[in-house]
Amino acid sequence: MDNLTELYCHIDDFYQQLKPEFDAHLIAHGRQRLRACKISVPEMMTILILFHQLRYRQFKSFYSHHLLGMMTREFPNLPSYSRFIELIPRSIMPLCAYLQSMMGDCTGVSYIDSTKIAVCHNKRIYRHKVFGGLAQRGKSSMGWFYGFKLHAIINHKGELISVKMTAGNTDDRAPVKDMAAPLFGKLFGDRGYISKALNAWLTKNSNTTLITKHRRNMKPQVIEPMDEALLNHRSLVETVFGALKNLCQIEHSRHRSVTGFITNLLSGLIAYCWFPDKPTIKNMTL
Repeated sequence: MDNLTELYCHIDDFYQQLKPEFDAHLIAHGRQRLRACKISVPEMMTILILFHQLRYRQFKSFYSHHLLGMMTREFPNLPSYSRFIELIPRSIMPLCAYLQSMMGDCTGVSYIDSTKIAVCHNKRIYRHKVFGGLAQRGKSSMGWFYGFKLHAIINHKGELISVKMTAGNTDDRAPVKDMAAPLFGKLFGDRGYISKALNAWLTKNSNTTLITKHRRNMKPQVIEPMDEALLNHRSLVETVFGALKNLCQIEHSRHRSVTGFITNLLSGLIAYCWFPDKPTIKNMTL
């Protein structure tokens, strides 16, 4: 309960600062302010994040049995499940802004990688309609998939620094420039990020050096022992992806709408940011 109170208070304080700018944005784009309802946007955001923290598999069972059954005292104004689903789009922009505020800081040692976010089994691609025109076929180290790619940059403490979602057939190097704003120091990646042009751009625009292992047909290059040791810890980002998928449930094939997919992803990423014990490189001093 202490964690729930801390989570809600933190979200509510953030939303109260965001709300004037959020309302002004809606008016500027010709939209009306959100009509008042019994449940507030911070409460909805808290529920969506709590779903991932408690590691339920299905949101409907979490809402019907856990919230309506055991947490009516903490959330006295809960609407019905169908009404809550209708209200979820109100929380998308606040969730995006809140996720950005929860990002970690660059420490000078960063790791980059991408992971697949499959939205259906390969045998059901031709019958899948929810993400028609958005999801694409892509290939990862585990084979072909249909869906999206989550690109992430983390620091050596396992904290998310920057994330970006693209179609499944996007080259891993394509979104790096958009994600590199908070970076400095050294960025470690796999062979999929090898690019002289990208390395030169990072060095010039963000004072960042991209370090990867080399392909067999490339000329051998000398890597400093410290850089080689840090490069060997590149599996840290894979551990983060494992936590996001297995603990925060950011990937599943039960989405019924694009809105549900977006809110599930955002709230899962935020739930990970709240983890007290993230995977990290032990005994490292910068």
